[in-house]
Amino acid sequence: MSVPYDQQYGGQPAPYGDQTYSDPSQQQPADTPASPSSATPLAHAADHGKKKKRTYAADAFNVGTGANVAAGGGAPPPAPGQYGAPAPAAGAPVYGGYGVPVDPQYGVPQQQQPVGAAAGGYQYPDYGANAAAVPGGVDGLTAGVANMGFTPAGSQPPLQQQQPPQVQQQAQQAGAPARAGPLNQLYPTDLLSQPFNVSELELPPPPIILPANTSVTPSPDANCPPKYVRSTINAVPTNHSLLKKSKLPFALIIQPYAALHDLDDPVPIVQDQVISRCRRCRSYINPYVTFVDHGHRWRCNMCNLTNDVPQAFDWDAASQKSVDRWQRHELNHSVVEFVAPQEYMVRPPQPLVYLFLFDVSYASVSSGLLATSARTILDSLNRIPNADSRTRVGFIAVDSSLHYFAIPRDSKPTKEEGEEVDPDSNENDEESGAGETSMLVVSDLDEPFLPVPQELLVPLTSSRQSIELFLSKLPSMFANNQSNGSCMGSALRAGHKLISPLGGKMVVLTASLPNLGTGKLEMREDKKVLGTSKEGALLQTANSFYKSFAVECSKNQVSVDMFLFSSQYQDVASLSNLPRYTGGQTWFYPGWNAGRPEDAIKFASEFSDFLSSEIGLEAVLRVRATTGLRMSSFYGNFFNRSSDLCAFPAFPRDQCYVVEVAIDETLQKNVVCLQTAVLHTTCNGERRIRVMTLALPTTTNLAEVYGSADQAAITAYFSHKAVEKALDGGLDAARDSLQNKLTELLQTFRKELAGGSMGGGLQFPANLRGLPALFLGLIKNVGLRKSSQIPSDLRAAALCQLSTLPVPLLLQFIYPRLYSLHDMPDSAGLPDPETSQIVLPPPVNLSSERFQSYGLYLIDDGQTQFVWVGRDAVPQLLVDVFGVEDRTQVRVGKGALPELDNDFSERVRAVLQKSRDFKSRGVGSITVPHVYVVREDGEPSLKLWAQTLLVEDRADHSMSFQQWMGNLREKVVQ
Repeated sequence: MSVPYDQQYGGQPAPYGDQTYSDPSQQQPADTPASPSSATPLAHAADHGKKKKRTYAADAFNVGTGANVAAGGGAPPPAPGQYGAPAPAAGAPVYGGYGVPVDPQYGVPQQQQPVGAAAGGYQYPDYGANAAAVPGGVDGLTAGVANMGFTPAGSQPPLQQQQPPQVQQQAQQAGAPARAGPLNQLYPTDLLSQPFNVSELELPPPPIILPANTSVTPSPDANCPPKYVRSTINAVPTNHSLLKKSKLPFALIIQPYAALHDLDDPVPIVQDQVISRCRRCRSYINPYVTFVDHGHRWRCNMCNLTNDVPQAFDWDAASQKSVDRWQRHELNHSVVEFVAPQEYMVRPPQPLVYLFLFDVSYASVSSGLLATSARTILDSLNRIPNADSRTRVGFIAVDSSLHYFAIPRDSKPTKEEGEEVDPDSNENDEESGAGETSMLVVSDLDEPFLPVPQELLVPLTSSRQSIELFLSKLPSMFANNQSNGSCMGSALRAGHKLISPLGGKMVVLTASLPNLGTGKLEMREDKKVLGTSKEGALLQTANSFYKSFAVECSKNQVSVDMFLFSSQYQDVASLSNLPRYTGGQTWFYPGWNAGRPEDAIKFASEFSDFLSSEIGLEAVLRVRATTGLRMSSFYGNFFNRSSDLCAFPAFPRDQCYVVEVAIDETLQKNVVCLQTAVLHTTCNGERRIRVMTLALPTTTNLAEVYGSADQAAITAYFSHKAVEKALDGGLDAARDSLQNKLTELLQTFRKELAGGSMGGGLQFPANLRGLPALFLGLIKNVGLRKSSQIPSDLRAAALCQLSTLPVPLLLQFIYPRLYSLHDMPDSAGLPDPETSQIVLPPPVNLSSERFQSYGLYLIDDGQTQFVWVGRDAVPQLLVDVFGVEDRTQVRVGKGALPELDNDFSERVRAVLQKSRDFKSRGVGSITVPHVYVVREDGEPSLKLWAQTLLVEDRADHSMSFQQWMGNLREKVVQ
C-alpha cells in the first residue's frame, strides 16, 4: 500500500508534519505526571534488592518463543506467566564470547571449547600492544577467532599464511624488525548456510598484529585506538597491484574527538612546547621512531631521515632538571596533543565568535521557533565556552529586511557565574546594569552594509546582562510580524562581512525558504519526479551562491551551521552546501512546532548541547604516511584547500572524515605508519596540535588482506562514496555502485581465495559477514532508497548524515537496532554490577519474522526510536509500561513513555535511555531521538514508517535480505 509521504513521515496533513497520533478512545492524559521516583528511575530496584515480578494471563503469553529466544536461545524459557526472560544459564553458548546467546540456526555450534580462561571469539585487542603483549600472542588470537565456529564442517581449514623469506630479508635490510608468524587468519564462511546475526556488528575490528618491539616503548597505548582512526584493512598490501587485485578500499576513517567536551575524553597533553618533527616530511615524533647515535638523533619512521633530538627533549624547564625521556607522552601514546609555540600561529589566537541569524518571518514566529531559540540561548549562556572571557556574540534578525542589534556593554559588573536571571522580573534596567539594545533596519538586500560595526559583536562577559535583556525581549519584538519574506542569503553576506575580520560561527535558525535578495531560491520540488531518474536534479544546488559563498567563508575562517525547521519545501540540498564546505552541520526538523512539548524539548536540548560543545577554530587537518603511500581523496565537511590539506574554520566534535590512501611505490617495510595531525585553536585561545599515529603491518598475501578487513570502516568509506555518487550521478547510480562493489568483492574472494567453486553457497570471510546486510541497509536508507514518497528535503538531510556521522552512529543509522523488551533478560535495563552501565537486551535481526503479536519492541536508528506494541499485548504489559489496560487507550505517536512506579517500566525506560547513550560508545553527538509509540493495529502510516527500518524485509521497490543474498549469488556465479 502506498501512503502519501506527508502522512507516512509524521502524519499531519501539512507537508511532512510531525503531529502526535491519538485514538478517539484515548484516556491517557497527554502529559503523564512524573512519579516521585522519576529522578532516580532505578531507585526501586536498588532499594528493594530484588525485582518485583508482574504476571500476565498465562493463556495470553506463549512463553519461550519471544524474539530474544528466537535470536538467542541458550537460556531456559521464562516461567509461565512471566515477561522477563531469565539471564542465560551458566555455560550457555554465547556468540563470540560477547554474552549474546545464539542457537545453531546461526551456524554457531552449541558446544564451544574455551580458549584459556575465556570462551572463544575475537579477543578485544590491546590496541597499540605488540603481538607478544597480547594474551596468548598471535596464536591465542587466531585460535580464539577459530573457536567462533564460523568455519562450517567439511569446508577448507583456515588458510595458513607465512611471510615469504625474501620479504623478511628486505624488511631487515630496511631496518625493520622481522615478523614472526602469520597476520590475521582467514576464516571462510558460507553466507547462505550460516545466516547473518546482528550481533556480528558488535565485534571489534580485526586486531592489528605488529612485530614484537615495533614501538620504541612497551606502552599499551602506542597504537591508535579505532575510535579515533580505523583503517579499512589492518594488513596493507606491499604494492598497488595487490591492492587492486583485492578490490578492497584502503582508506582511513578519522574521528579526532570522541566526546563533545575534553573532560569526557581526556588525551595526554605535551605542555612544554618542545615539538620534534622530521625536517623532510614534517611528521611528528611518535612511538614508532628509532633512536640512533646514543639517543642524540632519531630516525623518522615515515621517510627514514635522521633528525636531531631537541636539547630540551630530556629537560623540564619548570623544575630545572633532567627528565626520563621514556616517560614522555609522545613516545608512549599514539594520540597526543601538543601545546603549539608561537611559530604555529599566523596571528594571535582568535576568540570564539557566535553570530546568530534568526528568521523572524511569520512562519518562524507562528511555529514558536523564534521564542524557543531565544530562550534556549538565554538559558545556555553559561554553557557557551568562555574560559578566557573573550567569547563574542552577535544577532541579526531576518525577514524581508535585515535587523541589526547594537547591544551596549553593561554599566555595572555582570552577575556571578551560574546566578539565575529572571527575564520576566520588573527590576529596573538601569539598576541591573543592563543597557537598552537598539535595532537598526537595513532594507538594501543587494549591498547590505553594517550600520554600527563596533557594537554588533559584543563580549559575552562584559555585555552579559544586556544580552540577557535583549534575548528575553526578542520574541515580543516580532510577535505580530506578518511578513513571509526571507532574505537569508543577504543576511549571510552581511554576517560574513561582520565577523570575517575575526572568523567564527554563523548559526542560522530558519523556518523559511530564502525567497528574496542574494541566494534567492525557488519552490522547485515536483512530486511527479520523486522516485524517477530525474529526482537527482532536486539534490543539486539550485543557486551557485551557496557553493561560491561557502568557499569565501572558508578562506575567512567563517563556519556556517544550519538549523532548518520548515513545514514546507526549504531546499535543504542547496542550503546544506554552506555547512558542507565550512566544517559545519545541517540539522533538519521537518514539521517542527513548539506547541508540541516533544518538539520543543528535543530542539532545546540539542541546541543547548550544540552551544556548549567545545570546537577547534581556524583548524587544518593533514595526513602523512610512510614513503610509498599517498593521500588521494578526502570526504567530509571541510574545504580541500590544497592537494592534501583540509581546512576547517571551526572543527566540530561530532563528525568523522574519510581519507583514501594510494600505494605509489612498493613498500619495503614490515610496518607502515599513517599520522593524522589537526592544528587548531581551542575555545580558550590556546594553539594546539592533536596528533594520531596508526601503525599497520604489511603483507604480500591476499588472504591476510581479506582476513584483516574491517567491515565497519569499509561501510563508512562506501557510505561517503555513495553520497558523492548520488550528488554527481543520481540515486540509481549510487545504489547500483553499491551492489556492483559488493558483487565484485564476492567474486574476487571466490576466484582468488575460495578456489573458484562454492557449490550452492556464497563464501566470504568471517570478519566481513556483515557487509551484505550493511550494504542493503545503505541502499534502503532514506537518503538512497528508491521511493516516490520521500521529499527531497528529507533525502538531502539524510545524505548529510551519511557523510558525517561517526562510525558507531552511522552503522546504527544504516542498520538500526531492534530490541525485544517483553522477554528481555532479567539483567537488561539494570546497571551492570561491575561497570555500573545499564545492560541492553541482545539485539535482534531487523525482520518482521522476529516479532510476536503479544510483544513489545524497540526499533532505534539513532535519530528516531519506535516503541512497537503488538496487537495481542496482554493487559498487564500495557499497565506496566503505559498505565492503561486497553491497548486502544495507549497514547500513540510522538511523545514519551509515562514514568510509572514499577520495576519493568523503569527497566524499559532505562533501555531507551541507554540506547541513546552515545558517549559510552566513544562518539560525540547532540542528537536526542524522538520517541514514537506504534501500535501494530493502529495508525497505518506510522506503522509503515517504523517498518521501513526493518532492513531485512521486502518493502516498496526493494528486496528482502533473502532475495538480496540470492541475487548476489546469481551475479557472483555468472
